[in-house]
Amino acid sequence: MSNQTMAEKILSAKTNTDIVAGEIIVTPVDLVFAHDGTMPLAIQQMEILEKRDVFDPNKVMGICDHASPSPSEKISNVHALMREFAKKNKIHFFENGDGICHQIVVEKFAAPWKIIIGGDSHTCTHGALGAFSTGMGSTDVGAIMAYGKTWLKVPESFKIKVVGELKERVYSKDVILHIIGEITAEGATYMSMEFLGDTVDRMSIESRMTMCNMAIEAGGKTGLCIADEKVKSFLESHGRGSEYRALSPDRDATYKEEITIEASCLEPMIAHSHRVDKVASVAEFEGMEIDQVCIGSCTNGRMEDLRIAAEILKGKEVAKDTRLVIYPASRSILIQAIREGIIETFLRSGAAIGAPGCGFCIGRTVALGDGEVALSTQNRNFKGRMGNDKSEIYLCSPATAAASAITGKITDPRRAYKG
Repeated sequence: MSNQTMAEKILSAKTNTDIVAGEIIVTPVDLVFAHDGTMPLAIQQMEILEKRDVFDPNKVMGICDHASPSPSEKISNVHALMREFAKKNKIHFFENGDGICHQIVVEKFAAPWKIIIGGDSHTCTHGALGAFSTGMGSTDVGAIMAYGKTWLKVPESFKIKVVGELKERVYSKDVILHIIGEITAEGATYMSMEFLGDTVDRMSIESRMTMCNMAIEAGGKTGLCIADEKVKSFLESHGRGSEYRALSPDRDATYKEEITIEASCLEPMIAHSHRVDKVASVAEFEGMEIDQVCIGSCTNGRMEDLRIAAEILKGKEVAKDTRLVIYPASRSILIQAIREGIIETFLRSGAAIGAPGCGFCIGRTVALGDGEVALSTQNRNFKGRMGNDKSEIYLCSPATAAASAITGKITDPRRAYKG
């Protein structure tokens, strides 16, 4: 069947039928995972289904990442429950400090044409490698852990074409914030957001992950990029080159919505509290004082992000009365950052380094105080997201975060620190 989008191609191949948007299908799942916030309920669901064993231990994964290392007796007991389940079922299990579920999946499991379901809304991250990936609740995840299948309504698709060259100190985070600001937080509800165009083609896999990670912030069912030679190289670098298969939409693919973004018109962007689609240029908020700067998360905690931040922070110190916390996205990223001297740069600047994990993003291991303002590279700025509904969260790129940490105020990285 021709005229298919990437989402339709993947789902057609997986179900051995030509599917169309809007159709309800049942599809096999290549990987299902849950973390310490969702796996306990998924295990309960299996008990309700009277299923004691997972459908395939090689296709099920548990991760302690949301409250890691455990901050309380209650969480420690949750982790213990997960360990017991993992040991009994012999599934993939990742401990405190191994990293964020999405980064681990990208490094070890994600590949083009796979169906990946996670008990976390930012599972759409894996579309950067050409996988159809989406988040589901614990009830669905538990059923998938038991039977290896799930039902889906085939999403309609939104073609987002980004063309031209990005300006200096403008990154994929700025692009996706701009897109969400344009189409709103409901603009792609239950759609496959397919990121195309020469700008996206030139992006690294890490930058594409930032775009796909935030597809859910526009309501997207999934985010997808083409699987090209960059994806092949990425898989080869992680010892999984044999899993590569090219993926792109048909030339005459049918999209419900289309927009084109001119990259050269973009500048550093910010999403101000308390909605991800309340987007403005950094310049509009420049000079606003901040209490805490956060660099990391499943959105911007990868080597590319840490290198950008380190370049700006090298030889400088975090402003007095401002805190900088940094959480690498995975153990392998932390090790690489140590090798490159990046962690020393951060520490000398005055930053606090957290164990790889979700750390500050959801306020379970790092929380804000009353009335405090945080500038963060994470993906959400909902009220209370970082553990205190009397605080404010502003979202930005790692470059904006690093430049602002030095001044203690929201700062445009182009004017303050030219590369």
